[in-house]
Amino acid sequence: MTLMTWTRRGVMAVTAGAVLAIGAVVSPAAAQTPPGVLIVGQIAEPKSLDPAAVTAVNDFRILVNVYEGLTRYKSGTLEVEPSLATDWSISDDGTEYTFTLRDGVMFHDGTPFNAAAVKFNFDRMLDENHPFHDTGPFPLSFFFGAVQSTEVVDDMTVKFTLNAPYAPFLSNLAYPTGLIVSPAGVEANGKEFGRNPVGTGPFKFAEWRSNEAVVVERSGDYWGEAAGTEAVVFRPITDANTRVAEMLAGGIDLMVEVPPTSLGQFEGDGFSVAEQAGPHVWFLILNAKEGPFADKKVRQAANYAINKEAIVNDVLEGTATVAAGPTPPAFAWAYNEALDPYPYDPEKAKALIAEAGADGAELTFYVTEGGSGMLDPVPMGTAIQADLEAVGFDVKIETYEWNTFLGEVNPGLEGKADMAEMAWMTNDPDTLPYLALRSKAWPSDGGFNSGYYANDKVDELLEAARTATDQDERARLYREMQTIVQDDAPWVFVANWKQNAVTSNRVENFGLEPSFLLHLQGVVKN
Repeated sequence: MTLMTWTRRGVMAVTAGAVLAIGAVVSPAAAQTPPGVLIVGQIAEPKSLDPAAVTAVNDFRILVNVYEGLTRYKSGTLEVEPSLATDWSISDDGTEYTFTLRDGVMFHDGTPFNAAAVKFNFDRMLDENHPFHDTGPFPLSFFFGAVQSTEVVDDMTVKFTLNAPYAPFLSNLAYPTGLIVSPAGVEANGKEFGRNPVGTGPFKFAEWRSNEAVVVERSGDYWGEAAGTEAVVFRPITDANTRVAEMLAGGIDLMVEVPPTSLGQFEGDGFSVAEQAGPHVWFLILNAKEGPFADKKVRQAANYAINKEAIVNDVLEGTATVAAGPTPPAFAWAYNEALDPYPYDPEKAKALIAEAGADGAELTFYVTEGGSGMLDPVPMGTAIQADLEAVGFDVKIETYEWNTFLGEVNPGLEGKADMAEMAWMTNDPDTLPYLALRSKAWPSDGGFNSGYYANDKVDELLEAARTATDQDERARLYREMQTIVQDDAPWVFVANWKQNAVTSNRVENFGLEPSFLLHLQGVVKN
């Protein structure tokens, strides 16, 4: 049986065997996945395989194995190192970045990687007049909003000119939004490029069977060290209990985002549990534009009403810590350690609600069945509903599949909901607040400030922090921003999560990264 025959037919056969094992303890050897093929249990169907079109870590986990950026994160850190660029220089005023590109790299379609390809990528994203700009959307183009122009200096040299110094630029190039796609692939497939991805990475795209599997194969022409497996099959298994059952039965070799209550099932022989702290924050977006949460007192009341310690300890089984504000403590240099989380104080919550005249207010609460970095969203949502109702709110939960959920939340909560679950994993302390807390990041302006929070001082601090060239000054600005945002309470700050994954004992060389990305180049499947 050929490799592709197995990936086309064998996944479903193994799945059927694994499903029969639900509720039973089954050896991973019970389902015979072939050596050299790594089966990954993902939390959702990807939205797209175009780096410019997606925002979810669920999709990013696939993309970073097919594509590469000019820079990448050094293993085990969020520090930047060369990738498709071998080195770079920065002008004294911090507005010009000149990159020397790696020679001899080819896209999977056989076309060359060069400076013209880099320019194509960034012009496509940033220039509304570019002939392939409408293959978007480009929801994270904010990452590169400082780019004024991209210039081909020569075939292997490219220069970016920024409109102002921008401290996160090199880090953002390493983030999945900065991954480089094949211009020829975009030209050939247009708006369907997201279903026909072409990059330069250690794996090349093979096929995407909707709601079944995305298959990538080892690239025989990769410029670097060859991938350790012949193929990787990414399977969307949205129900966490089903993912656990398939992992126990051997239907998948690697499972991400294991429910905390299930971790104990993978202790001992046969499995390995990986954990890694990272820049994650799980929060509730509050609709600050209309409804009860337009009043700061009511937003603060929600923060006091929710027993976050109980959620962390009882729902998440101690796999997270209570969040104090919008910046995760993983960004130690920028984190405001002086801030304490809102304590659980339902009596204070009731008093604030009474002051605001919001007793008995009806709240619509958007919850997802499961999605990128969302921990145990349904149990967490149910616990939050109970806490809010205990202080006098009337809370109605509406539950959605992940991509449908994003389609409801990202365009904004106005006219639809009062609150929504959300989680972000970011690469820089600039990213989340800049994209989701600035007044100019409302959905109508293309941002992710779905609750319509606005504070002029926060805007000022964020703009200053991203252009500051001194890290100590950046840290001061971010810490001041955190103090203001915590008091304004545009979100309920719930938890900072420690990511996890489980592998079978047939998998070697796997490790999680602080970036929350899933690099599988060095993984071996026996």
